[in-house]
Amino acid sequence: MRTTDQTPSSADTSTDTSAPAPAGTSASASAASADEVVGIVAAIRRISRRRLRGTVPGPMLRGTQLELLRLVETEPGIGVAAAARALHLAGNSVSTLVNQLVERDLLHRETDPNDRRAARLRLTEQATTRLLDWRRARSQLITVALDRLPPADREAVAAALPAFRRLITELEVTP
Repeated sequence: MRTTDQTPSSADTSTDTSAPAPAGTSASASAASADEVVGIVAAIRRISRRRLRGTVPGPMLRGTQLELLRLVETEPGIGVAAAARALHLAGNSVSTLVNQLVERDLLHRETDPNDRRAARLRLTEQATTRLLDWRRARSQLITVALDRLPPADREAVAAALPAFRRLITELEVTP
């Protein structure tokens, strides 16, 4: 049985995950907290992908491919240039991702009726099903893990979610 002070992966070397550094702490404490947040998020994503590998049919998708599919899901008809801006990627990189996903029958690329040079992106039925299956499997995996935590830890995770949403907003607007 895991104790609450163990890290999620043997590759992680952090020792105290109890609370973020309070406001007004030194820059080095903030940097350490930032490194720990990034490490924890990366570990959760890596472990989730590894544990779910093979549970969702179809070839493995890279992180950027999944990000593009999620973006197209939330913004059907988005153009390649707008997707590149939203993902903070070069246009040619997104074009390559689009080509890969079209070849796998996960994206439809349609000509923009207002600008014949531009393309509009939409998910295929296969992509929609795959994203739904992935979310269900991931949700079940995380729910089971959360349920094994002590109630105080579950409450702490839930209480931290609004702060993580604000952090995402700050990261999106920070130059």
